[in-house]
Amino acid sequence: MIDLEKTLHDTLAQFHSETGTIHRLDAPAQLLQLVAQAGLPPQMLDIVKTIPVGKGIAGETVAKNRPVTICNLQTDTSGVAKPGAKQTGVGGALCVPIRAGDQIVGTFGIGTRREHEYSAAEINSLQDIANSL
Repeated sequence: MIDLEKTLHDTLAQFHSETGTIHRLDAPAQLLQLVAQAGLPPQMLDIVKTIPVGKGIAGETVAKNRPVTICNLQTDTSGVAKPGAKQTGVGGALCVPIRAGDQIVGTFGIGTRREHEYSAAEINSLQDIANSL
């Protein structure tokens, strides 16, 4: 069995990021359930423990079936991030789907305190890690 916490911490080190989440999709309920996290402030845990598909960065990742990235969560006006997301202190954020074959089974998200535009290579690298789960 894959150690999700270790994978998450190794990935954060690789991307020089401070926060990360792994959610499992409950497809019938259309909810994402938090299964691993690192670096989130305690007040954020209740907010991110269950995320409806289509809401927030992780929910949009599932709804769109593709990676979602935000250069600076603190100044983002796209409406993708939930209002409480600014409490994380995250600037750049990236979330990719976790798949089992063609089915989305969860999401893998990372964030950094600095503003950061994720490159195609970084997006592909995180997607490769998510695919290995």
